[in-house]
Amino acid sequence: MNTYLVGGAIRDEMLGLKGADKDWVVVGSTPEAMISLGYTPVGKDFPVFLHPKSGQEYALARTERKSGKGYTGFVVHAAPDVTLEEDLQRRDLTINAMARADDGTLIDPYGGARDLDARLLRHVSPAFSEDPLRILRVARFAARFHAQGFEVAAETMTLMRDMSQSGELQALTPERIWQEMHKTLQHDDCPVFFEVLRECGALKEIMPELDRLFGIPQPPQWHPEVDTGVHTLMVLKQACLLTQETDVRFAALVHDLGKGETPAEMWPSHRGHETLGLKPIKALCQRLKVPRSASELACLTSEFHTHVHRALSLKPSTLLKTLEKLDAFRRPERFQQFLLACKADSRGRTGFEQIPYLQANHFQAALDASKGIAVPELLERFPVPEGQVAGPHIQSILREARLSAIRHYCKNTPYKPDAVPARTSRKAPPGDKRREAIP
Repeated sequence: MNTYLVGGAIRDEMLGLKGADKDWVVVGSTPEAMISLGYTPVGKDFPVFLHPKSGQEYALARTERKSGKGYTGFVVHAAPDVTLEEDLQRRDLTINAMARADDGTLIDPYGGARDLDARLLRHVSPAFSEDPLRILRVARFAARFHAQGFEVAAETMTLMRDMSQSGELQALTPERIWQEMHKTLQHDDCPVFFEVLRECGALKEIMPELDRLFGIPQPPQWHPEVDTGVHTLMVLKQACLLTQETDVRFAALVHDLGKGETPAEMWPSHRGHETLGLKPIKALCQRLKVPRSASELACLTSEFHTHVHRALSLKPSTLLKTLEKLDAFRRPERFQQFLLACKADSRGRTGFEQIPYLQANHFQAALDASKGIAVPELLERFPVPEGQVAGPHIQSILREARLSAIRHYCKNTPYKPDAVPARTSRKAPPGDKRREAIP
């Protein structure tokens, strides 16, 4: 029996990165022998065991043979006669198909070290095409290692295009698609994930609502980048600069799906895209089984992001009504997430990347001014009239008190309509007083 360190731990070690879990392959053993040595079996589909002391995973060397559609349609063969090279050959990318022996010797039968040096994501063998999940994994690796200069090898991209056209992606479960997407949203270069999926044709198969945004024009005076899909990925990039929260990043990604619903004869205008976006967002979230927190924030961002963009010109009553619809008084943390998504949208435009987003400050200040009102003190001043139900009365006087507080704030706020600066990289178009941005 021989054990080898394999996969991501070696890759990340050679890249000078930390944090990868250590996985081991065992050659020349059986399940019975592993259990007799104190290892705990945990694998359902193939023999995987936990080390009795370290708790790290040890898998018996195995081969896989395609037997059906999708990423689960495989027959696994794990036996003492399976070699290390055979086990490594079934892996997705050459940079993940290296092993290290106990004496430190690197075993690299498929050129993983070469591709690490060349910064290439290259498939190990033609068997790559048997598993559609690998398309998403390659896209995720492209995002994860974008800062290190990695790109998808041309021959691998060609193979991914063929796979996307084969219909195999339809065999992926929603949970696995969302799992890969959620992992990717944790990386600061996650827009690369969607760029790679679009390049190989996979985006229109798994997220057609997002894919159709590319090529749809927007008003150039507000969107110098013009293309809605390009804008969307710019917004996602800005969200990555603002926060690590994946819910905010997801909301930024889907905030403009309503523009894909605009009739072509109305382009480049997208009037009403805020509410038009609710249907495709809900459909996408339901299909991919997106968690409720992300789904709700995404819908709120779609419906109300232009309210925040126009915040400096809104009446106090409209500010209050928007805060109520956003449930900002009860859920202030989610409201702050919403404002971050709106800020990312405003900055996700060519020339607007560094502009202060005073509108978010204004909305937050309006909430702060109106949220600290004490109900007991209000009831002392305005007791419940005899014969009336307390609940509606309290709601009425509380709302009036909040509105009064917002009115007082708006009279004294430093955030005036003409305080919004023009974009920095280009001259504003004639007649543009930059009172509000309308992304």
